[in-house]
Formats: sequence, structure tokens, C-alpha cells
Amino acid sequence: MKKDRKLVIVGDSAFAEIACEYFQHDSPYEVVAFAVEREYLKRDTLFGLPVLPFEDLDQHHAPETHSFFAANVYTQGNQLRTRLYKSAKAKGYQPASYISPHAFVWRNCKIGEHCFIFENNVVQPFVTIGNNVVLWSGNHIGHHSTIGDDCFVSSHVVVSGFCRVGQACFMGVNSTVSNNTNIGNNCIVGAAALVLSDVEDNQTVVGIWKKKKQV
Repeated sequence: MKKDRKLVIVGDSAFAEIACEYFQHDSPYEVVAFAVEREYLKRDTLFGLPVLPFEDLDQHHAPETHSFFAANVYTQGNQLRTRLYKSAKAKGYQPASYISPHAFVWRNCKIGEHCFIFENNVVQPFVTIGNNVVLWSGNHIGHHSTIGDDCFVSSHVVVSGFCRVGQACFMGVNSTVSNNTNIGNNCIVGAAALVLSDVEDNQTVVGIWKKKKQV
């Protein structure tokens, strides 16, 4: 694959290592460096590439010729990834995305910028995925559903049809959302949780979530 785009990965965690592997070997991007905020800079190189202070990145790699991907998971409720994504954009860098060729993404899905979609995801017709979203491997996003900005969907999550997952949510492994269900902003849906009715903002869902009908 022709490498015609230069990429800086923001972060040096396990996700940064994984993102580097995917971008380097399965995308048009050539990874040229990692960047970490100076306070957390603990090494000079990773995989033979420089690890630079994020604050000084533009002194080494010009925004006009480099893209970035903030490879951070759901730390601080997705706030860390969101903050670095917005900071790098403010510096003038273009956000990169990775969509695995082994994911099924239907032709009319709308996918925002700065997304990472791993292998074996199924994204059905009329789905909308916002900006700065991570879909780890093996999820099912049902038709006509929406995943809001800044979300992290772990593995083997089922979001059924006509659902809405709000901004900055975390979806735990093997969690399930039933048809026509809305999840508010800043929610945590725990591993193996079953969501059968709407969830308001800022909630943590564990086990079976089903609101009792008011008489």
C-alpha cells in the first residue's frame, strides 16, 4: 500500500502501540512519531520512532504536512482522548481515521472524523457514528442507530436498531441495548449489561436496566 500521508500518534500507551501497528501496515499513513504531553513523557523512542513533547510537536512536524490520531481509550470518561483530539486540531493537524477492511460498514453509514473501527465490526444501513469514536473489535451497530461523539465501544457490544447512544459514553464488553432505546450523555454501560429502557444522562448501568412503568 502506498504511503502518501505522514501521521503522528498522540499517546504511547498500549492503544498507541496497537494504532501504530494498524496504521503502519494497513493504511496509507506512515507513522513518523509519537507525542505525549511533557508531564507524562517518560521515554525518547517507541518502535524506533521518536516520542516528542506534545506541546512542541509543531517544531518537529509541520501541521500542514502531518495528520494525527489520539490513541487514548476511555480514560477520564473519554475526556483525555477528546481533549488531545481537540488540542491537536487547534494546532492545525488533520485528524486521521482507521476503518478495518475486515469491518462491515454499509455504504450509507455516516462516520465522523477521528474514528477507529477495528475488525469484525458490523455497522448496518443508516447508522450515524460521530467524531472521535472507537469501536473495538466485534461489535454490532444496528440499522438507523446513532453513536454520539467521543464514545468508546469495547468488544462484542450489541446496539440494536433505532437506538441512540449519547456523547462520551462507554459501552462495556458484551453489553446489549434493545431496539428503540436511548442512552444519554456521559453514561457508563457495564460489561454484560442489558439495557431494555431509556437511560438518562450521567448514569452507570449494570445488570438489567429496565425502568418500572409509572401507574
